[in-house]
Amino acid sequence: MTHATEAPGVDDRLAASVERAHAHAVRLRHELHRIPEVGLDLPLTQAVIRRELDALGVPCTVGRGLTSVVGVIRGGAPGPTVLLRADMDALPILEPDGCEFASERPGSMHACGHDLHMAGLLGAARVLAEHRERFAGTVLLMFQPGEEGFHGARLMLEEEVLAAAGAGAAAPTASFAMHCNPWYPSGTLNTRTGPILAANDRFGVVLHGTAGHGSAPHAANDPIPALGELIGALQARIARHTPPFDPVVLSILRVEAGVATGGAAIPDRAELSGTMRTFDAALRRETHRAIERIAHGIASAHGLTATCEIEPGYPATVNDGAVRERALPVWQEWLPGRLRTLEHPLMGSEDFSYVLQQVPGVLAFVGTTPSALLDAGTPPDNHSDLVRYDDAALDTFVRAHVAFVAAHLAMVPA
Repeated sequence: MTHATEAPGVDDRLAASVERAHAHAVRLRHELHRIPEVGLDLPLTQAVIRRELDALGVPCTVGRGLTSVVGVIRGGAPGPTVLLRADMDALPILEPDGCEFASERPGSMHACGHDLHMAGLLGAARVLAEHRERFAGTVLLMFQPGEEGFHGARLMLEEEVLAAAGAGAAAPTASFAMHCNPWYPSGTLNTRTGPILAANDRFGVVLHGTAGHGSAPHAANDPIPALGELIGALQARIARHTPPFDPVVLSILRVEAGVATGGAAIPDRAELSGTMRTFDAALRRETHRAIERIAHGIASAHGLTATCEIEPGYPATVNDGAVRERALPVWQEWLPGRLRTLEHPLMGSEDFSYVLQQVPGVLAFVGTTPSALLDAGTPPDNHSDLVRYDDAALDTFVRAHVAFVAAHLAMVPA
């Protein structure tokens, strides 16, 4: 009688499957890179994913209001459910010449590595489907559009696509996603327990005054001096009223007042907008209130009125310690020398955070910059039209996904 064991190493059969999956993932990545699509409606990308899952005999469902795909791989015996996510959307960026598999859709580019995310998860799906009889439980493959500011993960959860796809299976008890990072050596898997990415909110303030002529400012109510005070006050609020171990980043990204032409008109409005990043939910809410309080206070002191708008973005991305600890020894075995622990979280944001609020799990970063670019100095970052990713890193995407499943579902040896 064969007994289930926990998390096997990479035996010969699995190693051969991973090698084949990596080669296929490279070809898929190039195909997906050529057809970047932006937002929530990604029919070309969805068609490739459905084609690949169909070829593996993996049933899938699609979203109603967005072109999501959820594949279901059922193991050879009942058990828990694990969720693996890859985002699908690209960015509205024109890709420059020089890439042999460059975008064929002018004005759109996979400049954040989501083509690697999808190809890596599809590669892992090949391994898991080939060895499905060896594990006890279910794997949900969550392919999500609209990560780049469109709240695609939240919309998928609201559509209950995951519950529908996993009908007859247990609710997911562990989740995992990876993201490209150009700052880390290619192929490394970088993660930590607790917050790993920040909440991201946008804010805007308009100060309303009275227009007039620059030769007679006393007859107007100029909002520009108040805008200058507001900029300083917001920066001072962060510097002097934020606990040093609970960081808040507030960046003013746009300031506008008056007209660009020459002349002497005092404008009747001045405005600014920016972004704020936080990890603590209570501090996030208090910073929202502080922006409004300071804006209205300065406006009132100058005899102006203020309009404030705060657009909540993604919540903080927080990794679950128990889920990560369970995966660590398996990652160490499957990815020798590639596993790294991040000392600090990053101030970027990710909507996998919505999944982590419902299913405990882990987000990790995969180093993806070719070594020649990394050795030359600061590599181009995500969202740059010059960013370049290393196909070799797809091996880590495939292995890390499969190892995560091996860590959380009982496996039987070959």
